[in-house]
Amino acid sequence: MAIYTKTGDKGTTALASGERVAKTDARIEAYGTVDELNSWLGLLDVSLPAEHREDIHAQILWIQNKLFNLGAGLSEAPGEWISDEDVRQLEEWIDTMQGVVPKQNCFLLPSGSEAVCRCHVGRTICRRAERRMIESHASEMYLKFINRLSDFLFVLARYVAFLLDEAEMGWKRE
Repeated sequence: MAIYTKTGDKGTTALASGERVAKTDARIEAYGTVDELNSWLGLLDVSLPAEHREDIHAQILWIQNKLFNLGAGLSEAPGEWISDEDVRQLEEWIDTMQGVVPKQNCFLLPSGSEAVCRCHVGRTICRRAERRMIESHASEMYLKFINRLSDFLFVLARYVAFLLDEAEMGWKRE
């Protein structure tokens, strides 16, 4: 089976519903950005230090699967793709990590080791995905999930810095 279909050669693509839309349609922008985030999380995963990778790896794989679900929902495939339970899972992981990292007293610069910086880049891609989802009129549940995911990635950056005994850099207003 060939990977190419030639059906998108004129700048259109099909949603899961079968409707053909421009590749610049807000829905395509939304799930395309979610796909970019998913790919970035794969890169983040392999950059994690081996001694701390196992638990975080399982979380990232879970998130990557949920992002595929989210993409299906954004492409208008019928079904419930993201649930309150998915949001609660992210919140549980956030709360667990926040129970370990030091209290945050200032805005933090997105800096540190490669793994920490990849968390921050993932967070910014996640925020862009959220903006694209708003433009595409995504469901409230999808927006809740992606918003919580950006929080997770911020806290993950802090958690990875803590595990690696890296000092966080606070913003210094000049």
